[in-house]
Order: sequence, then structure tokens, then C-alpha cells
Amino acid sequence: MLKGLGGLGDMAKMMKAAQEMQGKMAQLQEDLANALVIGESGAGLVKATATAKGTLTALEIDPSIFNAEEKEVVEDLILAAIKDAQEKAMEKTKEETRKLTESMGLPAGMDLPV
Repeated sequence: MLKGLGGLGDMAKMMKAAQEMQGKMAQLQEDLANALVIGESGAGLVKATATAKGTLTALEIDPSIFNAEEKEVVEDLILAAIKDAQEKAMEKTKEETRKLTESMGLPAGMDLPV
């Protein structure tokens, strides 16, 4: 008569695992928002700092590159540093997401929304 209730325990385990994963994803989101990466260009003459979520937080430019005749070079260096920081942010996010999925026993390569 109560045969069908045996699955309720499994459902409870699944719900608990889902809540645990949700908590870990929330923590990952917070960690990525606080983790910083630094992109560089021009051998470090321009540095862009961003969160691992890709939000630009700082831009550092060596004063030696300020020359009115080389305006385009400076602009290119700035863009390159920002792109480098964004790429590093994406890699950091992928790496941290991979670590989380592995720690939870999820399949490798599973894309989680971050």
C-alpha cells in the first residue's frame, strides 16, 4: 500500500542537492564579483583591472606613452589592455565554474549559468 512513498526520500535528497547547488552558485557569483584580474598591453604600459565578472574597475596608464602624435597607439593599447582583462575574467569564471561542477560531481563541461 505504501510502496510508492519510497521515492519521496530520493526526491528529498534531490531537493536538498538542488538547494546546496543554488547556495554554491550564489557564493560563486559573489566570489567572481570580488575577484580581480589585470589585463596588460604594451609590455605593462597600460593595465586594466576588472572583476572576474568582466566589470572594468581601474585603468592605469604609464605617463611615458602620452604623446599627441601617437594618439591612436595609446587608444589601441588601452583597448588591448581592456580586452586582455575581459579575456582573463572569462577564463577565471570558466575555471571557477569547472571547479564547482567537479566538486559537486557534475559532468565535466556542464555549462552552469554564472
